Amino acid sequence: METEVKDVFSMPRIGDEAPHFFARTTQGDINFPKDYKGKWVILFSHPADFTPVCTTEFMTFASMQEEFKKMNVELIGLSIDSIYAHIAWLRTIKEKIKWKDMENVEVNFPVIEDIKMEVANKFGMISPKESTTQAVRAVFFIDPEAKIRTIMYYPQSLGRNFAEIKRVIQGLQKADKEAVATPANWQPGDDVIVPAPGSCGLAKERIENKDAESYCLDWFLCFKKESK
Repeated sequence: METEVKDVFSMPRIGDEAPHFFARTTQGDINFPKDYKGKWVILFSHPADFTPVCTTEFMTFASMQEEFKKMNVELIGLSIDSIYAHIAWLRTIKEKIKWKDMENVEVNFPVIEDIKMEVANKFGMISPKESTTQAVRAVFFIDPEAKIRTIMYYPQSLGRNFAEIKRVIQGLQKADKEAVATPANWQPGDDVIVPAPGSCGLAKERIENKDAESYCLDWFLCFKKESK
């Protein structure tokens, strides 16, 4: 008895190289990650065009685009819709939708046409128990070396927290630049954690250290002070 074999797509993990793809978008064709060399990328999916939660999210992303650009971050959106549906939806957002303090919002970042679900499947954005024809609200944070650094997954009913999305980028860039970690609820300007010592000697030295720029709560938990 023959059994049907279905393609199984797994989600890439943190630390993996981001899947490569070519795609048609609202801003022209892109070759990822080649076209984004040296840039951080936030690649995010949404279930469908002309859906209410997605509309508020796209308006928010578009309103923050310049903030992200100043942080060397590019935005790429995706849904399993045609380029024509994308264009019609984005025109509706600009011409008709006013929400909170946002109106006449123009979405200038690329939105991928993914009717065949090729990109969505490469990134594991399809959750069959949610939908077999729509992507969930996934957010992939990809560094300038095309490595996946953080992944967020939301159900279709839950809108994303954009302050947290921005904070994740800030924290990742801080950690990379200074070889530190960030504590719970960290915000830019807060003290950061220095790596734990790897030997008894270093642990003792750290506890006895009276460096004005750092302090320890115990041998394994030491902070670097941030200038306010």
